[in-house]
Amino acid sequence: MENSGGIQASLSGRYATALFELARDSKTLATVEASLGTVRDALAESVDFKALTTSPLIARKDAAKSVAAVAKLLELDATTASFLGVLAENRRLAQLPAIIKSFRALAANFRGETSAEVVSAHPLTAAQVTELKQQLRTRIGRDVSVDLAVDPSLLGGLVVKIGSQMIDSSIKTRLNTLAHAMKG
Repeated sequence: MENSGGIQASLSGRYATALFELARDSKTLATVEASLGTVRDALAESVDFKALTTSPLIARKDAAKSVAAVAKLLELDATTASFLGVLAENRRLAQLPAIIKSFRALAANFRGETSAEVVSAHPLTAAQVTELKQQLRTRIGRDVSVDLAVDPSLLGGLVVKIGSQMIDSSIKTRLNTLAHAMKG
């Protein structure tokens, strides 16, 4: 299997690759990807869960118990719950955001899609996401899976990153460009 961007070169990439291969071989790729999306959302929304994953003060066994409880609460599939336990035992929970990102890239590549990181000033509606995917598909020539994030400091517009290509149509960037041009 080819890993574009050297995903396997990093620690998080090796964990993501192992989880991806396990999910692919057991034909639970969509289920694991959905569970990882739930974990990603929980990390963004819960300060306590984020602290659990990043604190070096929590003992391995306590972290493993806590992660198992969170997995049950979030109704994660067995593979993802077990994987989180392995991360806790190996003190690698802090790598979770990077692992999720790498896993999503591997899954998108497996499906023949290109993955794009999209940052908007406000949450996008389902219709806007569908339209954005269509526009990106037209531009790139492949299906695109999007990883959405919100950054209110953009004021408006979008920042889309596909691989090394970046499309920045944010109002923040336009205002900065205008201010720079006015300075002379």
